[in-house]
Parts: sequence; structure tokens; C-alpha cells
Amino acid sequence: EAAMLGQPITMLIPQVVGFKLSGDLPEGATATDLVLRVVEMLREKGVVGKFVEFYGPGLDALTLADRATIANMAPEYGATCGIFPIDAETVNYLRLSGRPADQVALVEQYARATGMWRDKNSADAVYSDTLSLDMASVEPSLAGPKRPQDRINLRESKATYQALLTEATAKRSGGGIAHVDEGNYDLVDGAVVIAAITSCTNTSNPSVMMGAGLLAKNAQARDLKVKPWVKTSLAPGSMVVTDYLTEAGVMSALESLGFHHVGYGCTTCIGNSGPLPGPVSEAITRGDLIATSVLSGNRNFEGRVHAEVRMNFLASPPLVVAYALAGTMDIDLYNDPIGQDPSGNDVFLKDLWPSGQDIQDAISATIDSDMFASSYENVFKGDERWTSIDVPTSNQFAWNDKSTYVKHPPYFEGMTLRPDGIQPIKGARVLAKLGDSITTDHISPAGSIKADSPAGEYLIAHAVEPQDFNSYGSRRGNHEVMMRGTFANIRLRNELAPGTEGGWTSLQPSGEQMSIYDASMQYQQAGTPLLVIAGKEYGTGSSRDWAAKGTLLLGVKAVISESFERIHRSNLVGMGVLPLNFQAGESANSLGLTGLETYDVEGLESGAKTVTITATDDSGNKTSFQCSVRVDTPKEWEYFENGGILHYVLRQLAA
Repeated sequence: EAAMLGQPITMLIPQVVGFKLSGDLPEGATATDLVLRVVEMLREKGVVGKFVEFYGPGLDALTLADRATIANMAPEYGATCGIFPIDAETVNYLRLSGRPADQVALVEQYARATGMWRDKNSADAVYSDTLSLDMASVEPSLAGPKRPQDRINLRESKATYQALLTEATAKRSGGGIAHVDEGNYDLVDGAVVIAAITSCTNTSNPSVMMGAGLLAKNAQARDLKVKPWVKTSLAPGSMVVTDYLTEAGVMSALESLGFHHVGYGCTTCIGNSGPLPGPVSEAITRGDLIATSVLSGNRNFEGRVHAEVRMNFLASPPLVVAYALAGTMDIDLYNDPIGQDPSGNDVFLKDLWPSGQDIQDAISATIDSDMFASSYENVFKGDERWTSIDVPTSNQFAWNDKSTYVKHPPYFEGMTLRPDGIQPIKGARVLAKLGDSITTDHISPAGSIKADSPAGEYLIAHAVEPQDFNSYGSRRGNHEVMMRGTFANIRLRNELAPGTEGGWTSLQPSGEQMSIYDASMQYQQAGTPLLVIAGKEYGTGSSRDWAAKGTLLLGVKAVISESFERIHRSNLVGMGVLPLNFQAGESANSLGLTGLETYDVEGLESGAKTVTITATDDSGNKTSFQCSVRVDTPKEWEYFENGGILHYVLRQLAA
């Protein structure tokens, strides 16, 4: 947003952590497995707000697609960015992807002239800190059931799943199985109901995509079928993928297993898998089942993938196909058969898994620069649907009052030519008191819209039938829908509404329980400013602009947490919401805060490093504590003083 509006992005000068890679991936391990190990190590290290640069002799064994897969997971390991040096592999990829020869030459010449070029003889850079990994130690892995850093060795996945199931069902009485008449099978805990080859970089990586295709081809040769309760999909990150899978003769094999091409870009990975088949959905509810998904995405946070799926596991595209064939997480893929052929013979994963040489031979025989050139020659023109849109010629956007997709947002209502200055926060109430690792998926609306949710009720009131709700992502241009879906994740646990999951809170001082949206409207009508209180790692995950926009529109003036993830903290400032951190060693619980108090923030002025907050309970008892102000740079202070980056830019233009 800042870049589009011609504004700089400022940040504190970061530490740069060097991650040394050595060795080669062993046979059977994929780039996805390497990424999951890297995420695990960097989360344990702690790299929030830092750059991570990968270096070492292991880079010689990594294709650019492998490097991109690692770099793209930066939000998952918490870094500002993950970067690789420029070397021969970089320019090889530029050639392969159809860049002009003069551009390729310029990149190499510039990198060499500036000392940025890497080869085997280059000296290592000096880093703030380092860690290292011998890639030969990487083995096939999953991550889950709700965080990307929770890596599980594939050989231990069955035992780990069973331990997770025991924990998840500790309070359940009965359930765990339901019969499905349509298809005549029993659905049980651990059933894989979604298997999706999805996400931007994993599905743009030829090694794992070709691996999935060859595994599907081998499964087709043994006449194996995907279990009937598994919803399968294929959503490549690049149009070129469809070309080379077809050219290699594996697209038909994937389709024979149900992995039909459903589109490009964000699908299941952002919660857009669509509904489960009716009989499967009903069985999950009837049996109170712990259903699972396996996807080749980057993120598996609670409530993100599908509302009815309690455990979500990240895996490489070949493993997604394997779990679709198995149909369950309750399996040891090293030792248990993945299925039986028509003759009743057991078929094991090792019988289907393609060798690294098979994968490389298929890639070499099918992928060339012509594929990239033909797929992307008209990328800036758009397809027929794009070019056929009727575009008004006005210099201003033609708002359609009848649209339920795009509405004029209220960000500039009541705005003055000059900022009013930083406003005090007095008599604030807490809208939500949350725990650790609250992700942007807990905060921001995503996935399907339920008819009985505030967003669903809004759409019904505007004559939209439930079958036409579409997803939150598709309605991101309608603030009325999105603010109703903010803090409405089905797995959100607000301590102000104990015993509930979802977007619930209690209105103070009455204590009446209601939706967070309804409470926000009542508080705002009464002129009561609002706070959110949280624990560590608040705002983990991807950027999700609506996590900040929705927070603002719900009337939240400040978020107090033990720590922030970098992207969300920056986004809060960009929307004029104050990010505050408890002092080291302190938390809401250590200070005895219930969230039922009223709060005053004192000492907030431009450039302030700390503020004093006084919480007053119903009996008049006061608790005072200090918080660090996380408006980190002078430019961020300018944005905050203006009420956000949009207001700042508009005032700059007006001046």
C-alpha cells in the first residue's frame, strides 16, 4: 500500500542471521522437507524482525525453485525476509524463464561489479549470528496439526498423530465413528477429508510437482484409488506447471486420482477449498470426528483450512497424493500398506515413490524457456474475462451502492485537512483477551461465510442467498462483511467469554455475552475506546491487511501484547492502531489483569518510548504498569499521528 502510494517503508536496521547449508538432500527427501526443517530451526532460534541469509556450499545443490520455496516461508519462521545470494543458478533461471539476454547479462555484470556475486571461492559474509544444517540429515516430514514449525518426521507421524488424537478427544464422550450410507463406508477419527496440492511456491517447484505426478502415475499403474471421502484438488502456482505436467504425461494420472486443476493461486491454503461433500460433512458432525487435511501450503493455523477440519498437516505434493490414497493420518507410511491392487496385493509407498533421477529426467525432458514465454506473453493484458470488463471512464471510482462486493469504506469519514494530534485513550474496555500465538488467521476473516454469523446475517439482509455468499476473500472490498468477520475465527478463544470458541466476548459492565462485532458496535455507540490484550507472538502468519483494517473498524485503539510478529505490528501502525508491549517478564496474567477493568493510557505523545497504563476494576482498585510503544521509526510516527498511512498520503496530496 505504501509503495503504491509512493511512500517509503521504514524499519529499524535489522540483524542479519546467516544460515549455512551444506551437503545434499538424501534420496526421498524433498525441498518441502528441507523447508519444514528450516522453519523449525529458525523458530527455535528466534528471528522475528531479522533478515535471514542462506549461504554455504549446500547452495550449489539447490535449484532456484528450491531456494524460492525456502525464502517464501519467511513469515512462517518469523523473519523479515529470507534471501539468497546471486550466482550462476540465478542467471540460469532467468534464461530458463525467458528473460531477454541483455537483462540476464546485466544482472550478472552488476552483481559481479558490486561484489554481490557468489561462487565457490567467495568468502563468507560476516553475520550477526549463524546456524547451520547438513541437508543430508533432512528426512521426509509433515508439520502440524496447527503450526508450520511443529515438524514431525514421517516415520514418527502415526505415533505423533495418535498422541495428538488422545489429547484432542480427552473431553469427548463417545463419537469417533460415523457411517456414510452414500458409498457405504465408516468415517473415523483421522480421516483425511481434504488433500490439496496448493500454495504459491511449493506448486511452482518442478521437483516436487513432477514427483507428485510420477507418484500418481505409478499409483495409476497399480490401479489404486483415492478414498471416497477425500476431497482432492490441484492448484498450481504457475501456468507453466500445467504445461510441463501435461508434456510429461502425468497430468492424466493426477486427474485419475481426482487431482483436477481447479485454478491458479490461493485455494485450500487460504481456506477456499469450498464445502465438503454433504454426507462427509454430516458424518463429521454426527460422529464428532477429528477430521484431518494434508496440503502442500505454507500455513495450517487453526480454523484457516476448513471449519470442519480440526487437524491440518503441511506436506510435500507427493505426500499429499500418498495421504489421499491412504485416506487417513493413522498410518505408518514406512511400514503399512498404502492400499491394495485389484489382485489384493499390498502396495507400499516405497513401491510408488519416484527416484530423484526419474524426477530429474522428466524435468529435463519437458521444461524449457518456450513454456514460460508462451504462458506469460500476454500476462499484462489479461484473459478474455479481464479484458471484457466494462470499465467506466471517470477519473474517480464509480461506487455502486447496490454492490455487496465493493463498498465505499469509512476510513476518511470526519477527516480534517490537518491531523488532530494524538488522541488520549481513557476509559477503554477490552474487546478480547487472548493467549499466545494469535495468528492473523485468528484475527482476519478467511474462508467460507456461515449463514448464522454476523457477516452471513448481513448478506441475507441484503438479499444474498447462502449459496451465493462466496468467501471472505472474495468480499474483501466490502468493509461491512469484513469487519463482521474480524476476530470471528471458529477456533479463537477469548478469555472474556470462557467456555466458547469463535468470535464471542462479554459486554462490560453488564457481562452479557454476545458476538465481538455486536459488542464493538455497542461500545462505539457509547463512545468507549477499545483494547485487545494478548500474549506472545501476536499476529503470526501472513500479512492479511484485514487483520489491521478490521481491528481499526471495530474501534480498537491499541493492542497490548507480550510480543508482536513484525508484519502485523507494522500494519497496525499503518492503520493508526497503537501497538504496545508489556515490559519484559510481565504479562496480563502476571499483573492480575482480568480484562474486565477500564483502562487509561497516559504519556502517549509523539516519539514516546513508554506509556503508563492504569487498569481500574469495578471496586475501584487500580493496577498501573508500563508498556513499550512499538511505533519504531520517525516515519511510522508520522503515519500514526495522521491516523494511518492513508490519511498521511491524502493530506500530503492535498497540501
